[in-house]
Amino acid sequence: MGGKDFVINNTAFDPSSKLKCRFKKEITTSGYIDKDGKGHCISPLLYETGFIPFEVSADAGSTFPYSGTWLSVHHSKVSDGEKCTLVNETKWQYYGTSNIGGNLTLTWTRQTLETTHVNIEVWGYQETGDSYSENWMAEWKYLYTLARETPNTGKYSFLPVPAEGNYSTWDYGILRIIPSNYFDGQSNIPSIWSPDHALAWHLEKDFRNDPNAWATAKCMEWDRKEELLPNFKEEIIDCPCTLAQARADTGRFHTDYGCDIEKGSVCTYHPGAVHCVRAIQASPQYGAGQQCCYDSTGTQILTYDSTGGSTPDRGHDWGSPPFLKPPRIPGFSHWLYDVISFYYCCLWSENCDFYMKRRPSSDCRTYRPPRAASAFGDPHFFTFDGLNFTFNGLGEYTLVESDLTSLRVQGRTQQAHFPNGTGAQGTGLSAVAMQENNSDVIEVRYSEDLHLEVLLNQRVLNFSEQTWMDLKGLFLYSTPDQNITVMFSSGSGVEIRGNGGFLTLTILLPEKFMNHTWGLFGVMNDNPQDDYTFKNKTTMSVHANPQQVFEFGASWAIENGTSLFTYDSEFLLDSFFYGDKHNASFLPVFSPHEDPADPQLEEMVSHCGSDPFCRFDVLTTRDLQVGNSTRLSHQNHKLLVEHLKPVISCGWLDHPTNGRKNSTNYLLGSTINFTCSEGYELTGGSQERTCQVSGAWSGDTPQCSQETAIKQVIVIGSVFGLVGLAVLGRLGYLCTKKSVHK
Repeated sequence: MGGKDFVINNTAFDPSSKLKCRFKKEITTSGYIDKDGKGHCISPLLYETGFIPFEVSADAGSTFPYSGTWLSVHHSKVSDGEKCTLVNETKWQYYGTSNIGGNLTLTWTRQTLETTHVNIEVWGYQETGDSYSENWMAEWKYLYTLARETPNTGKYSFLPVPAEGNYSTWDYGILRIIPSNYFDGQSNIPSIWSPDHALAWHLEKDFRNDPNAWATAKCMEWDRKEELLPNFKEEIIDCPCTLAQARADTGRFHTDYGCDIEKGSVCTYHPGAVHCVRAIQASPQYGAGQQCCYDSTGTQILTYDSTGGSTPDRGHDWGSPPFLKPPRIPGFSHWLYDVISFYYCCLWSENCDFYMKRRPSSDCRTYRPPRAASAFGDPHFFTFDGLNFTFNGLGEYTLVESDLTSLRVQGRTQQAHFPNGTGAQGTGLSAVAMQENNSDVIEVRYSEDLHLEVLLNQRVLNFSEQTWMDLKGLFLYSTPDQNITVMFSSGSGVEIRGNGGFLTLTILLPEKFMNHTWGLFGVMNDNPQDDYTFKNKTTMSVHANPQQVFEFGASWAIENGTSLFTYDSEFLLDSFFYGDKHNASFLPVFSPHEDPADPQLEEMVSHCGSDPFCRFDVLTTRDLQVGNSTRLSHQNHKLLVEHLKPVISCGWLDHPTNGRKNSTNYLLGSTINFTCSEGYELTGGSQERTCQVSGAWSGDTPQCSQETAIKQVIVIGSVFGLVGLAVLGRLGYLCTKKSVHK
């Protein structure tokens, strides 16, 4: 949103210099020089995320001799200290609805703005022009000032009143706090922004008088507009069938922060769900997003069955390259098309069926899980097709290459060491570098002090502020315990973890890479027989001995001309840049011997059990910790492969009109029973249907009909017949009696 005051630390300026800061060679903001001679820039409002190039001028903009990069992040990822807080945010967004009123409070870190008094402004967001056309534009617009000359105490409370004029037509927006000496709505000045939110608290009296009627009208208007827009749902990726698949497919899906099982599953908008994920990449033509939610049994929840179901998005929440224009604006396009409309239809009124009709869940019938390959320990390799082998050459090697997207993943191995520090006859992964098409180059490596380092285009990245970065051609994510995930735009994913002094690597490739890979991880084609394919495209038997496997691995040594690695130390230059890419003089132990007299044997068996890779690593490194890490990595790989097994879905089944079904599980083997409401009976179709291997349901669609007319006639006839006889009998008696009197 802009307004961030940041310091340029490594250059001192003359106090009389006139600082100008230019972003993307097109947006210029005024900077200043503090009493210590440090230059400050103010960031501008940007409609994109990622690293933005900027330049600094010390001569009022005549020349720009200094340059750097500025990381623009999704609005929701700004740290709490850098934005103001809506105390009880729910109250702000429901203000004026049943039983919600009173004062609202805003808090902020007052030291962020060096001023005694502040103004608090209201801004609104809109997208103008024709949808999906060249003139479709995004705009944050200053609306009005909520408070002027308020003391900068870090807190402001007020009793909201409906906005005057036509401002209350703006129902999605944000608050901005600025020093009072600036003009209303002035751009590119020091600012603190609130979270973006539904502006219920300033809406017109009509909303407060009857929120349901007001919101219903808005919902119907949105529904009419949606009818005229193209169908984005046809091009979005299908959801994974199970929670296990969704959490394992890290190249294409990432946790939805609003419903996260790791953080206690507070799924406000998805009752009944324990975890949701979002598709990482937006759809190609319409920039749309996918969301998938799952219940505690791991089954996907569909909106056809529950309002807690997964809803796709016309605007991807994270935006999508090239950003800048709707519907690709990070966060804000999504709010306009998918969130405020949810307020109209589902939260402020009772018309959720309209919303769900326009945002139905995708099921998983066309979902195909990715294939996984892994390398860990003293490197043990598991190919995409399930072949496993040990190759502990010393050097730099091609792990995966693909002509489909010019994907390249390269690995560097270094010699393992015994606990006493001397060199062992084994190696382990110490660095992995990767690129796809013309994306940024990412390298993950162990630093000299054995910490994981991530390099972006050969420069070390700092994760102290952001754990998620939108980069060129990829997203990068780092967990607090330094698990690194790289998600390329093709849907391929690379996960790297530090483990026992070596890296553990997992690569996930979507099905479209079939027959398009080679390298140490083999040819991905469901046939392990050709996984030992040399660089010259010859193959050898999967029953090759360890020495032959060593020759296969050596054939995949890279060359300096195609290396993605960074050589920024004498050790790296001498060992890998000037030295051989495959060190032919280093011979590892191919088959370590288990000596019954070995004093470590008993401990090794108790740690490793029957795991051959754990035993191999303990014997070659004499280090139980290395063996233990290998055993865990092996277990994790087996679990991942298990979770990524294909699952057959037969698709959603409706219940019959005037009937019910007993299950919402539509996967292979599940059986659904149908029953009819009172007064109806099952006619035609099947009472029970089972999901079959073919992906089709057994039986036919059941129907519930009113109990048949003949039955009803018999029942009604029998009832009326008895009454009729009784009445006729009585009449006969009367007639008889009268005739006697006559």
